[in-house]
Amino acid sequence: MTANTQASNTRASNTRASNTRASGEAELRSLIERIADQLCLTVGGRFDLLVKIDSDDDTAEKLQMLTNFVLATARRSIEEVRRVKDALHDELEERRRAERQIAYLQEEVETAKALGPMVGRSLALRKVREQIAVVAPTDAGVLIVGESGTGKELVARAIHADSPRKDRPMVSVNCASVPRELFESEFFGHRKGAFTGAAQDRMGRFELADGGTLFLDEVSEIPQALQSKLLRALQEGEFERVGENRTRRIDVRIIAATNRDLAREMEADRFRPDLYYRLNVFPIELAPLRHRKDDIALLATLFLERACARFHLPRAGLTPDALRQLECYDWPGNVRELQNIIERAVITARGGPLRLAFSADAQPMPRAVPPRDPGEVATEEEMQRRTRDNMMAALARCDGRVYGPDGAAALLGIKPTTLAARLKAAGLRSGKGSSAQQLWDAG
Repeated sequence: MTANTQASNTRASNTRASNTRASGEAELRSLIERIADQLCLTVGGRFDLLVKIDSDDDTAEKLQMLTNFVLATARRSIEEVRRVKDALHDELEERRRAERQIAYLQEEVETAKALGPMVGRSLALRKVREQIAVVAPTDAGVLIVGESGTGKELVARAIHADSPRKDRPMVSVNCASVPRELFESEFFGHRKGAFTGAAQDRMGRFELADGGTLFLDEVSEIPQALQSKLLRALQEGEFERVGENRTRRIDVRIIAATNRDLAREMEADRFRPDLYYRLNVFPIELAPLRHRKDDIALLATLFLERACARFHLPRAGLTPDALRQLECYDWPGNVRELQNIIERAVITARGGPLRLAFSADAQPMPRAVPPRDPGEVATEEEMQRRTRDNMMAALARCDGRVYGPDGAAALLGIKPTTLAARLKAAGLRSGKGSSAQQLWDAG
């Protein structure tokens, strides 16, 4: 074989070896790129952005070093992405919780304006105020019991407003209005896809009330199947969303209300005893309006003022005959019914005299107020209270007027100067235009 032939063969062999090596390195480079692309998908990166292969890196050793670097970097990146993703998810949930809480606070303001203050001077209401003052500063659970329309939510809001949690929301749940199959989701929230219709993650009422107060109205309507989970949330301060394994911690104060006898519900196996005793730490019983006759005049005058302002109608007054009608009625619907009757009278009066229209199907029908026991002995404090309440009722009937034939003095049968002196001594305001709320504030 000639030298030229040998040289030619050598060059061809070297060329084939070089091509083989280049082809192998290209395949390895392509493989690394595919691996790196797959590993970096979670961060949205690409191989040539994460690590750049220079054209001079033509050795398998350098490519192997590059492979090790890519794998290590990708592994750290994935772990970091997971940490960042979890942090972002927690931040997003906290932001959503804050937005929902702000919305609830705004609703609270509007609800508080609509409900107004606890107006009245009856012994029953004074006892409730004393109980509120005692329990509000604590974190004890409260069970409010009373007929429908007696103002259970008003009492719950008064407790929350005087508690250390007053700057956090009070979230209300009407348990009677929640569909049975949605109770757990309503209380504890759910994950997206947990059930048909769960299009996105949703916080439950417990999370929204975190740091504040959760008011469970008509608590007797909670299904037995959920009562055990509710008890766990109250005892342990823990719960899980529907469709989620993560345990969440919350700090809420529970105020419950019902118009049923939970002790009887418990005896009938419709309410768990352990949940009953957990809720019934500090019971408050609200008297029906038929047992608070002393409060009717003030409440009626206050509702009248609100109705006139709400409907933009001229301010009207209650005649003595109208007040007697109100005081002789049994009020099966309690304070809510009184408010409705006053508003209906304002609407139908159209600026004229008020005509009270009681519900035709309301039972029992109006009856006379039972006479006071002739053997009852009142204390000096009770006599002063009765005198004060009587003056306030007279002022309310006469639209705050003391003097004149239509004034409170004439209604009481005493001299105007005598009434004026007694009002001043009692710290009560007078004068035409004095509202029921002003009289209450003055007292």
